Amino acid sequence: MATYARPVERLITELSKLPSIGPRSAQRIAFHVIRGKKEDAIGLAEALQEVKERIKPCQRCFNLTEVELCEICRDARRDGSVICVVEDPYDIGPIERTNEYRGLYHVLGGALSPLDGVEPEDLRIAELLERARKEEIKELVIATNPNTTGEATALFIAQEVKDLPVRVTALASGLPVGGDLEYADEVTLGRAFAGRREL
Repeated sequence: MATYARPVERLITELSKLPSIGPRSAQRIAFHVIRGKKEDAIGLAEALQEVKERIKPCQRCFNLTEVELCEICRDARRDGSVICVVEDPYDIGPIERTNEYRGLYHVLGGALSPLDGVEPEDLRIAELLERARKEEIKELVIATNPNTTGEATALFIAQEVKDLPVRVTALASGLPVGGDLEYADEVTLGRAFAGRREL
């Protein structure tokens, strides 16, 4: 027997599917939505619908965008000879907030993890290699997460481009091992970026 009315149970179930949201957090959020203003709930629903209908990957770097190329790829002031390689689109925000990097990006869509069935062909590594060949790239900054899968991905990419005239660097220490870029503060990430090293 359900504890709450069916629409409330459904909302809790749907919210609990979000990352880092367990059943108790989902319940708190659901009741916050129920107690809040109707227009706020409708605004949230419309924002969710709009993002699913309008947002797509950039055709060049796979960042999120509404048009063919994202804002960063369209910005002529960016240094087109440097590509920062990240696992996911949300890794771009912390790097941008450091104001240390003015190049382009490439979003892999994850990290290598053979145990989880994530192989090189499951990521956008082939597209990265194609960009490195065609766009006269001088440096690849590998900014994968400092954990086992991120390090394996970085080493794999470095091996794949070793015959190209491309400098491959990685973010310097300062980022906690086993952590995610998403949670790094701007100062730590900025220092790591400024002190990147050869792979």
